[in-house]
Amino acid sequence: MANKIMIAENSYWVGKVDDRKVPFHRLILEKGTTYNSYLLYTEKPTVIDTVDIMYGAEFVKNLQEIIELDKIQYIVINHVEPDHAGGLPALVNKAKNATIVTTEKGKELLIGMFKLQDKKFLVIKDGDTLDIGGKTLKFFETPYLHTEETMITYCIEDKILYPCDLFSTHVATYELFDDLASEDITEDFAGYYKLIMHPHRPYVRDMIEKIKDIEINMIAPSHGYVLRSNAKKYIALYDEMSQKVSTDKKALILFSSMTGNTAKIAQYISQGLNDMGVETNVINTKNADLESILSLAEKSDAIIVGSSTKYADMIGNIEDTLKEILKLDLRGKIGAAFGSFGWSGEAVEILNDYIRNSSMTLLDTSFLVKTTGDESIKLPLRIRFSPDENTKNICIRAGRVIGEVLIKQ
Repeated sequence: MANKIMIAENSYWVGKVDDRKVPFHRLILEKGTTYNSYLLYTEKPTVIDTVDIMYGAEFVKNLQEIIELDKIQYIVINHVEPDHAGGLPALVNKAKNATIVTTEKGKELLIGMFKLQDKKFLVIKDGDTLDIGGKTLKFFETPYLHTEETMITYCIEDKILYPCDLFSTHVATYELFDDLASEDITEDFAGYYKLIMHPHRPYVRDMIEKIKDIEINMIAPSHGYVLRSNAKKYIALYDEMSQKVSTDKKALILFSSMTGNTAKIAQYISQGLNDMGVETNVINTKNADLESILSLAEKSDAIIVGSSTKYADMIGNIEDTLKEILKLDLRGKIGAAFGSFGWSGEAVEILNDYIRNSSMTLLDTSFLVKTTGDESIKLPLRIRFSPDENTKNICIRAGRVIGEVLIKQ
């Protein structure tokens, strides 16, 4: 396969085909894969994503046969995992004039992974644009697809979407374009989605919402085929596969709220669980019937308990309610704690201790990391004062992650 393949005017594939049986996320990719990188040879030459770290030196050698590396002005990193950002250290050390373009979290991770403190960064936010001389790039943050820092890049003039892992296939193709494939790629396309993206389907929905009004003629992902025959078809497949699914899982969310802040957190957690297809019952224990609560607790797969903090303790009757629940047989259920606070926030830790000493499995940060690999949500969930837009999203995200744990049970 050539070192470069034109995908649009002044835009080239400059990646690597890996036709081995590739180890990947505890699996073996029987059909291999590709690491797709792209060079936009404009007035301000720009590289979008790189290749796997084991091919970094080869990538740079091939690239410098196409362009003088000092001419490269920007290196866009949509996703920092080593199969996409692995060629960055070798490239940025040769491309002395290049600025690395990524999200705030992406910058933090790249510096931590590759010790790039002395390199130039351009941190983008959702909707930012960048003029690269003859072409304009627009960026969309797509967190948790499938890690926290991810974004996608859209070339306005070419109408090409560069979505990194999204819309990928794990096939070591030498044809590159989907319309040149020797067989229908739909099964491989759907298989990749189910393996990598389906656990994050609420965020796929968010991504689809962001790109729904954009004219996209081609999708150039970071693995497998460049989709030029019918981009709308593949977006529609993601839309279809990511639709909300119903599960038989149920969660009971109990709370006692002093000024309404903890009540808001409860509703946002419920929203996240609903996004994952988990049925929820959200109950303020202040005026609730204890027998009804105990009946729901017996039928629920998760019991999530919250309280505001007052005088370093829980408020209302949440403690008495929880003590009654803990008399039930709770084996096989999961439990988590949350709450709002103004100064110290002890109530959440007290609730957490109750759950830890019960027959339920306590969902805390350590458990989440071991079961989902997600380090972005800290449990028990403590929110200071009233949730703002950022902490609202954290609460929704917490609900989604708890839902992911439930579905995996």
